[in-house]
Amino acid sequence: MYGLLGQIIATPGARDRLAAILVEGTADMPGCISYVVAYDMEDADALWVTEVWKDRDSHAASLDLPAVKAAIAEARPLIAGFRNRHETLPIAGAGLPEDAG
Repeated sequence: MYGLLGQIIATPGARDRLAAILVEGTADMPGCISYVVAYDMEDADALWVTEVWKDRDSHAASLDLPAVKAAIAEARPLIAGFRNRHETLPIAGAGLPEDAG
């Protein structure tokens, strides 16, 4: 499996719209086990995105999907920057396949 954890900073006042775009544009991605968009509780402009994929190739392939490309294009003007980005190796958790890790 392959995981990503990233923090996206929205332009001031655009966090809700950015979150909606990320959720809408990523509804059907083959190989995606989990895709969670969450508000940062300490920064009114920040979002956290937590992803779990079948493998790294599934994640890479998702970037070529028309819906994902459209979401990226729509979201780009609302993004002020990125803070944290970490690749992970999911090993266990609710909703993950039993053979995780």
